[in-house]
Amino acid sequence: MRIIDLKSQQAVDALFYNAADTSERYSAQDTLAVQAAKGHRYDLTTGSVLLSNELRPMLRIVADTCGFHDTCAGACSCESNTVRFGHETRFMHACRENFLVEAAKYGMGKRDLVSNVNFFMNVPIRPDGELTVDDGVSEPGGYVELEALMDVLVLISNCPQVNNPCNGFTPTPIQIIISEP
Repeated sequence: MRIIDLKSQQAVDALFYNAADTSERYSAQDTLAVQAAKGHRYDLTTGSVLLSNELRPMLRIVADTCGFHDTCAGACSCESNTVRFGHETRFMHACRENFLVEAAKYGMGKRDLVSNVNFFMNVPIRPDGELTVDDGVSEPGGYVELEALMDVLVLISNCPQVNNPCNGFTPTPIQIIISEP
């Protein structure tokens, strides 16, 4: 699966589940713990293996023009928008709500939403531990390519966030290409 940022600076949130058993799903904690044990950073890039909550490899990033992707900051939600940007943003579109709509099509609900990957999202962790969202760094046509290591169900939210720089304050289209090996 290749996710392409057509215009630049577009955050793309993704959730991953075992297609045969959605109780097995992406685990950011396990993915990062294994990466740290190998001396890798807290972000994802070429070579990163995304693990399930059963410690099984789900996907591998095989190509990446951006250089890093976030799995720490989570998905935006109506609640987080309200806390971060004010009450007037409460009912703006958000990734978490997009995920809930899609998850319902597969018999899943709020309890099934897990940590996500924020492709193309620039979330540096400062030396004091502060997590920030900075301007996106992907270029027009930038992409990340993932190889599925099991049959996966992928939920995508082309982040509709207009209140922070993850999308350059202007959400833009993406393209997804799925191909067989």
